Amino acid sequence: MRLLSAVLNARRSLDEAIAAELKQSALAPRDRAFARAIVATVLRRLGELEAVLNSYLEKPLPARQGDLWPILLAGAAQLLFLATPPHAAVGLAVEQARKDRHARRYDRLVNALLRRLSREGASALQGRDAVALNIPAWLLERWTKAYGAAEARRIAEASLSEAALDISVKAEPEVWAQRLGGFVLPTGSVRLKAGGRIEELPGFADGAWWVQDAAAALPARLLGPVAGLSVADLCAAPGGKAAELAAAGAHVTAVDLAGGRLVRLRENLERLQLTADLVEADAATWAPQRTFDAVLLDAPCTATGTIRRHPDILRLKRAGDVAALAAIQSRLLDNAVRLLKPGGTLVYCTCSLEPEEGPEQIAALMARDSRLVRVPIEANECGIAPEWITPEGELRTLPVHLPHERKELSGMDGFYAARLVSKA
Repeated sequence: MRLLSAVLNARRSLDEAIAAELKQSALAPRDRAFARAIVATVLRRLGELEAVLNSYLEKPLPARQGDLWPILLAGAAQLLFLATPPHAAVGLAVEQARKDRHARRYDRLVNALLRRLSREGASALQGRDAVALNIPAWLLERWTKAYGAAEARRIAEASLSEAALDISVKAEPEVWAQRLGGFVLPTGSVRLKAGGRIEELPGFADGAWWVQDAAAALPARLLGPVAGLSVADLCAAPGGKAAELAAAGAHVTAVDLAGGRLVRLRENLERLQLTADLVEADAATWAPQRTFDAVLLDAPCTATGTIRRHPDILRLKRAGDVAALAAIQSRLLDNAVRLLKPGGTLVYCTCSLEPEEGPEQIAALMARDSRLVRVPIEANECGIAPEWITPEGELRTLPVHLPHERKELSGMDGFYAARLVSKA
């Protein structure tokens, strides 16, 4: 319940909440994974869960209820979406209620409500619009304006599904796909069904691969052959793109504002037996007194293309965040250009579906800096499908792309990327 409260009440990201919880929790790894699955499902399906639970309540819950509501949400998520045995889900919820000094007097309510839900099962969800209930109205309106009503709904539906596990390998993707029981995507990433402890998979400890969504793996590849080149990776943590560049032979300088995130980046590179120069600095003002052959800027953004992996985005982001982050992205882009050698290549990317954080940024940059020329991204380059390329020659992946006959193996993150060259 602390994890749910940390996200919904304290407005911390789920990853931050989990990291903090692990410092004080003695939960076994398997129990940690199950706890995360429960919380992620509640965040993903919050609107549906609240609608069902409220329809069962004869009167509103009192103000002094402790963690009663999160307990009910977690129990309902297990029963409706996680296929938890009813006796286990109901028993756990009642036990948690009894441990809470404000919620304990409602243990009978918890038992009765969740038992009813276990009997009715999926029928409790029938007739309810999952998209309208779970996707914030402001976000659905944005997607409708940008992509049209039908495509916006497809994006929303795909965003409510848990993502598969994609990995980038140093070499021999076919070999690793076979060893791990997955398959190679057209882009070269290896895809597995999500679940289980990543650290226990073959090759992890040996540094043969790292976790990285198929879409997130594309921007670094758009720089082309980088062996022997100096590349600045701005806003680099947690380091997937830096690892790609280093594995390809680039001399990487990885810059990030957050020292804690750089620690994680260093740990990832050490496991992968790769090297890069790490710099703790604000990438919008960083001035190293040198320029680079290439610059990769994966700018901070609303991350609305990654809801499948980070359902807390649905509950934490607000409409005003788009403009605030767009202003940051503009400053980052201006400095990225200053860091580029004449004739050098800049790739800008975000994991946002919002036009202000993608194509509108590049259009504004090119309008204020005549030295830049767009280098169109081409179909089949890096395994990129034609439908992922915009009329301007930029990359636009959507959660509905990379379909598969098995839903749990479908989709990819929503990403935008553009490639520019500075005139020599």
